[in-house]
Amino acid sequence: MSSERSTVTGPSERRTIVYDSFGGRYSDNARALYRWMRDRVPAEHVWLAHPAHQAAFPPGVRTVPYGSPASVDVLESADLVLANTHIEIEWTKRPGATYLQMWHGTPLKTVHRDVRWAPEGRLDWLDLDVDRWDYLLSPSPASTPRLRSAFRWEGEVLELGYPRNDVLQAPRVDEVRARVRAQLGLAPDETVVLYAPTFRDRFFADPSAPPLELSLDVPKLAADLGPGVRLLTRVHYFMTDRLAPIDVPGVVDVSWHPDIAELYAAADVLVTDYSSSMFDFAVTGKPLVFYAYDLPTYRDVDRGFYFDLEPVAPGPVVTTQNALTKALRDLPGVRHAYAKRYRRFQQTYTPLDDGHATKRVGRFLQREVLARRDELLTGA
Repeated sequence: MSSERSTVTGPSERRTIVYDSFGGRYSDNARALYRWMRDRVPAEHVWLAHPAHQAAFPPGVRTVPYGSPASVDVLESADLVLANTHIEIEWTKRPGATYLQMWHGTPLKTVHRDVRWAPEGRLDWLDLDVDRWDYLLSPSPASTPRLRSAFRWEGEVLELGYPRNDVLQAPRVDEVRARVRAQLGLAPDETVVLYAPTFRDRFFADPSAPPLELSLDVPKLAADLGPGVRLLTRVHYFMTDRLAPIDVPGVVDVSWHPDIAELYAAADVLVTDYSSSMFDFAVTGKPLVFYAYDLPTYRDVDRGFYFDLEPVAPGPVVTTQNALTKALRDLPGVRHAYAKRYRRFQQTYTPLDDGHATKRVGRFLQREVLARRDELLTGA
C-alpha cells in the first residue's frame, strides 16, 4: 500500500486487523499470530511497516508505512489491533475496537513507570498508548505482577505465553536452525555464539551520541575463541540503526535480521546482560552466559531490576572479557554447573512455552473478541 491515505473496508463489511512489531518490523509475537490468523480469520490483515524494514515483509503481506496518514487511517478503522510494544502514533481507537498489547519480553529490568530514570515527558507520551489497551498478554505467572506494576494496569491480563517462542519447539526448531544457518553462511558443525545485549537508556535518549560501540573487544573475542566458532552480534531494536559497522572476520552482525527467535534456533549459546532475551533463549535449553560488565551501575543507578540476577541466573555472570572467553571455551562445563538452576529458571519463567501459545492467543481472539464483535453487528 502506498503512503497516501488508504481506503479500508468498514467494520460492517469486513474485519480489519492491524499488526505492529517494534515500530514497523515483521517479527515477534505479532508475526507468529499473523501467520496463524491469516488462514483462519477472514479479514483485511494489515501491517504497520517501517520503511527501513520493508524488505523483510514477505510478498503479499499488506503494509502501510509506520507513522503515515495511511497508518492512522487503518488504525482508526481497525476492529482488532495487535502490537508488541507501544504504538507511537497519534490515533483514536474506534468505539468497539479491541487492542491487545502483547509486549515483548519477560522483565528482569524495570519497565515503564517502574524505571529509575526516563527522559522528561517520555512516560506520559507512552501512557497515551497504554490508555488504548483492552488486554495485556503475559508470558508467565511470574511476569504478570511485574507487568501490572510497570503499566499501572488494572485491566485483564492474559497468561497465555508468548507466540513468538513456539518456533523454538521441536520439530520446527530444527528446520529453522538449518535454514537460518544456511542464510547466514554458518556451517552445520560450527559453534555459534549469539551476543545480544540490551540498550542503555541515557545513550538511547541522547540523539547527539556517537555511533554505538559494543562494550566488547570483538576482534579479540573472535581470535580467542578460534576457528570453528562464529560470533553473531545483535543489538536492541532501539539501537539497530545506531551501531557502528563491525568488520571482523568470523563475525556476522545480525541486528537487521527480522526475527531474533530464528537466531536463538541457529545459535549454540547466548551471551547477554540484562536483556529479556535470556528468558526466551532458556526455552531452548542451550547455555547462557551473562556479560554484566556494568552490573552495579545498571542495577542500582540507571535502570533497576525486579529481582537480583546473580542468585538465579541460569549461567555464569561475568564482568570481564577474559572471564567471558573462559566460559565460552567450556560450554559443557557451564551446562553441568548450572543444570539445576537452569531447570528452576525454566520452571519459573517459561512454563507456558510449550509450542501452543499462538493457538491459545488466537483462539481467545476468535472466541472472545471477533465472535463478540460479529454478534454485536448482527444483533444476535
